[in-house]
Amino acid sequence: MGCKLKMMGDVAVIQVKGKLMGGHETLEVHEAIRKQVEGNTKKIVIDLSKVKWLNSSGIGMLMACLTTVRKAGGELVISGATEKVNSAFMVTKLITLFQSFDTVDEAVDSFGKV
Repeated sequence: MGCKLKMMGDVAVIQVKGKLMGGHETLEVHEAIRKQVEGNTKKIVIDLSKVKWLNSSGIGMLMACLTTVRKAGGELVISGATEKVNSAFMVTKLITLFQSFDTVDEAVDSFGKV
């Protein structure tokens, strides 16, 4: 599991790699989100293109991240969700809460259209 930060203008892109199955992996991602919010970054993309799978703990962490960002007056979107991750989003109805984009570039560009 890994979590990398890349800034694209005023948008923080957090690339997640591996499986989001709870434990320190999910804490690492949420902590990265919290640091961005504390640094006053209001536009955040979570890139899930390298996430193989997530369970209920991973889904809970994504919900917590969304809540953290929105409470700070920001917005969080998802990019690159794999077919397995998308199916988990559909089953749990998370697809209705998160804006999701195929690529990081599309996700970053979406902030200019708000």
